[in-house]
Amino acid sequence: MTDTPLVLREDDDGVTTLTLNRPQARNALSLGMLNALGDALTALVADETVRVVVLAGTGPAFCAGHDLKELRAAGYDRRYTESLFARCAEVMLSIVHLPKPVIARVHGIATAAGCQLVASTDLAIAAEEARFATPGVNIGLFCSTPMVALSRNVAPKQAMQMLLTGDLIDAATALRFGLVNEVVPAAELVVRTAALAHQIAAKSSLTLAIGKNAFYRQAELPLDAAYAYTRDVMVQNLEAVDAREGIDAFIDKRAPAWCGR
Repeated sequence: MTDTPLVLREDDDGVTTLTLNRPQARNALSLGMLNALGDALTALVADETVRVVVLAGTGPAFCAGHDLKELRAAGYDRRYTESLFARCAEVMLSIVHLPKPVIARVHGIATAAGCQLVASTDLAIAAEEARFATPGVNIGLFCSTPMVALSRNVAPKQAMQMLLTGDLIDAATALRFGLVNEVVPAAELVVRTAALAHQIAAKSSLTLAIGKNAFYRQAELPLDAAYAYTRDVMVQNLEAVDAREGIDAFIDKRAPAWCGR
């Protein structure tokens, strides 16, 4: 055991980067890592200085999924596996429910629950050398929980291809599948992700929170209910100070002064 934190935090003008920090284990999601990431995300919920979050990894990989050595060391105990997968689901949901956009900055591999982590974020930028897979089928443990996020990002047949073959796909294929937004040279990954994060961070934090929440909620509704729900969202949004400031600034041809209300 060491005192090295499992998740590193760096703040830069409204953008917070959370970096998985188990490079020797390719940032595998041990229970400790999941708890550290979950706690770090929880700390950001009410932090008004944070507008956008970037998820990254140290070492040669973004995230290699669950820690199989820890699973075996626990003797595949049911109480342990139930707590592990429950905590993993909580962390993935906390990314979706976080009232701030989350961007994955992916290098190396993102496999199994690591691929799930990418699919759970709002946006993802990948280095050209990044690789993605849900390879559980190859070891007799189907990627059922990663499937939830994956199948909500890519088309059904593409998701099934990844799940049934377990094959690694390259970054260009991940882009074609819709798993990532952009692919850039590895040397440009940090700079491009930061540029996108700061571009989004320049918007109204209240508007970002309203929009992110509405995006995921309306997607779960039938078409008519989605329109009824988003109608109410827009009506309420127009009551916000930032919405009226934004409209006034647009008409007056000036930069808006956001207040987050």
